[in-house]
Amino acid sequence: MVPVACTVTPLSVDACTTIAWSSRSRPPQPARATTPIATTPTTAIALGSVFITTVCPMEQLDPDKLKLFSFLLFSKLEGAVTSGMVHLGDQLGLFKALAAAPQPMTTAQLAHVTELNERWVREWAYNQAAAKMISTVNTPTSTQSITDDTFYLSPEQTAVLATDTHPAFGMGMFHRLPQTMESLKRMPESFRTGIGHNYDSHGPEGAVGIERSFEPWTNANLISAVLPALDGITKVLDTGATVADIGCGAGGAVLLMAKAFPQSNFTGYEISQYALDRASQKLKDSKLTNARFNDARINPLPADHSVDFVTTFDCIHDMTHPAEMMHAIHAALKPNGTWLLVDIKAHDTFALNMQKNPMAPLMYGISVLSCMSSAMSTTGGAGLGTLGLSASTAESMAKAAGFSHFRKLDIDHSVNAFYEIRP
Repeated sequence: MVPVACTVTPLSVDACTTIAWSSRSRPPQPARATTPIATTPTTAIALGSVFITTVCPMEQLDPDKLKLFSFLLFSKLEGAVTSGMVHLGDQLGLFKALAAAPQPMTTAQLAHVTELNERWVREWAYNQAAAKMISTVNTPTSTQSITDDTFYLSPEQTAVLATDTHPAFGMGMFHRLPQTMESLKRMPESFRTGIGHNYDSHGPEGAVGIERSFEPWTNANLISAVLPALDGITKVLDTGATVADIGCGAGGAVLLMAKAFPQSNFTGYEISQYALDRASQKLKDSKLTNARFNDARINPLPADHSVDFVTTFDCIHDMTHPAEMMHAIHAALKPNGTWLLVDIKAHDTFALNMQKNPMAPLMYGISVLSCMSSAMSTTGGAGLGTLGLSASTAESMAKAAGFSHFRKLDIDHSVNAFYEIRP
């Protein structure tokens, strides 16, 4: 059956100017009934093999507002589809090929260097250029062939799309887009039961995507900007300290600090097996001897006040029991120890997040699919969610765990807030 638009007018069958749901096997037949039919707001009328749907609006619609909302809705679908094309551009090496080219490329040239089919590359390039993800030299003439269009990356596009060492590199979230969206299939069950899914449910590529999201900015700024902003920490690390990175993921921060401060010893704690596998391989490749990684379920954080410095990067809001973790951090730290808490910038209320955070829709959506899902992956999970750890919430929870010092650091980051916390 093929859906066809139906114009809504008063309640007689012949008032429907276009038949909805007509048979594929024959063209729609004209409706013959003329007797007014009493209907509810939506009524389906069967006439032989033809189905007519009439819709009675409960109130008069503003046509301009209707058009605007329809446009808004489908702009979200455009973004979703374009995100899929960004994922393909990253995975297939199309962005890197454009970035490496000395001049704009035709799709035939781009297909050649990436060893892909030109027709598919062309349609991809049209989407990305129309969405302004890539740039085009487009001066159409009446004789121009479609194969004459050329495409390139601006310096800014190159940084974000094709330079994985640049702090602004943005492909990590797109890397794990299929795994993130795959979780939609599990969401109805979570909505009914209240139980979410941990990060390992996203598979090994989910761990790689998080790694690619986290490490470019961290590699560029952790040693040079973040640690010096903490009172006395670089001196402690230079002298020799015991350091714990909780929720260490693929181990990027641990290995970065271990290399920079060879006198100190670093332990990463993680519960994602896929992330631990990545961290172990990277440790082996690095040949560092002052770093190690623990499955926190088997070898948890010590509770003997023996740790000088604890770090948590973007993970407290993901935890099922963040308050208990804060108590564990307090029990691990020396009386003069320091905890660096890095987490998502958030305001205290939904209204403020909506008003002041232009990425609020993205954050709340990612929360359902990833962050809050993880934070509710066991019975009784706290479910803070992506925007659930505002500065005041973090400070209140830290003080409840026994900490007395809480200071927000002046670190420039588009998404994260940085806090220095001490017993």
